[in-house]
Amino acid sequence: MIILPAIDLRGGRVVRLTKGDYGREKVYNDDPASVARGFLDDGAQWLHVVDLDGAREGSPRNAAIIEKLASLGLNTEVGGGIRDEAAIAAYLERGAARVILGTVAVRDFPFVERMAAKYGERIAVGVDARDGFVAVSGWEEVTKLPGVEFCRRLRDAGVRTVIYTDIGRDGCLAGANLPLYQELSAIDALNVIASGGVSFERDIEVLRDMRIHGAIVGKALYEGKLNLKRCLALAEGEA
Repeated sequence: MIILPAIDLRGGRVVRLTKGDYGREKVYNDDPASVARGFLDDGAQWLHVVDLDGAREGSPRNAAIIEKLASLGLNTEVGGGIRDEAAIAAYLERGAARVILGTVAVRDFPFVERMAAKYGERIAVGVDARDGFVAVSGWEEVTKLPGVEFCRRLRDAGVRTVIYTDIGRDGCLAGANLPLYQELSAIDALNVIASGGVSFERDIEVLRDMRIHGAIVGKALYEGKLNLKRCLALAEGEA
């Protein structure tokens, strides 16, 4: 299982929201590159970056910073406000390993099918769910689309990787929704990355044993509840 430490960007700074609420923001660092270098020094191979401004406004807003992060040597996946092919191509050309589509996957499903066919493994879809239903537009609008069912539909459309975030757990340091990921792990031929509430070593051990493809760790790292080196070892079954 891979571990993806997270950097959420708002106004160029490293922040975390609680339950996706833009009014409940905590700033952790003014230098995203220094944070990413710390992750690299600890042995991380992947980096998960979200442009929160872009997610809310509908187009990339922190692209220059993200380009710098992607140049540091980590496999960088990027999401937030990416809603057309020009934005996809720009991020890939700037060094991103993978681009995450979110709102557009709900608004324009045929577009996602085309992008998955064209770019293959370099396209992922972020499925952000509140109470089991997909949320869009920076998590501020909840649809009537069941999240797990949507993941199956994405798999059938050729999407290989889904980042599934349980918004109700995100930023709460209360643990991941393990029964949900158990259900998702049963979807054949879909790489599921768990996001939202991963806060304990047991979360990582259980997700690993479920054969979940990856886990994103964010606030628990910043608050000192998890140690990245230890997380990486656990994910590899070495601790």
